[in-house]
Amino acid sequence: MQIKDLIPWARKDDRPEQKTSEQSPIVALQREINQVFENFMNRLGKPLAGFEWPWGQSEAKSDVVQTDNAVEISIELPGMEMKDIEVTVGDDVLTVKGEKRIERQEEKKGYYLSERSYGAIYRAIPLPPGVDGSKAEATFKNGVLTIRLPQTPEAQAKVKRIEVKQG
Repeated sequence: MQIKDLIPWARKDDRPEQKTSEQSPIVALQREINQVFENFMNRLGKPLAGFEWPWGQSEAKSDVVQTDNAVEISIELPGMEMKDIEVTVGDDVLTVKGEKRIERQEEKKGYYLSERSYGAIYRAIPLPPGVDGSKAEATFKNGVLTIRLPQTPEAQAKVKRIEVKQG
C-alpha cells in the first residue's frame, strides 16, 4: 500500500469527473483572482503606480533633452493650471509635483449627477553634473510644463564635438 492509495482523488478508479474551465465556477474565480494580482503587480513597476488621471491618461509623459548649453525637460500636464504645479531643484534632482481636483455637479429633470476626480503627479528627475539649478526657468503653456536648466560654463567647456568620418 502506498500513500497515494489513501488519497481518494489520487486513485484512478475513484476520480470524480473533471469539469471543463467553462463549467467550473472555481476555475473561473481562480482566473479572475490571477488577473487581479497580475494587474496589481504590473502597476507596481510603473513610476506612478496607483495613480489614474481623471481624463484617461495613466502617466504624465515627459521628455528630457541635453543640448550643448542646457538641459530641457518637458512634461505634459493636461487639465492642470499653473497654480496646481510646484517645481523645485536641489542636490542634482529636479522635482515636479502637481495636484488636480475636478468636481462636476449637474441637476436636470429626474436626476442629480455629482462626480469628483482627484489626481496627483510626482516626478523626481536626476540631473547630470554641471547643471546650474539657480538659473533654472520654467514655463507652462497649453498643458505642457517646460523647464530649462543651463549648464555651467565649466561644464560647457568640457563638451567637445567629435567629427564623424565615413568608414
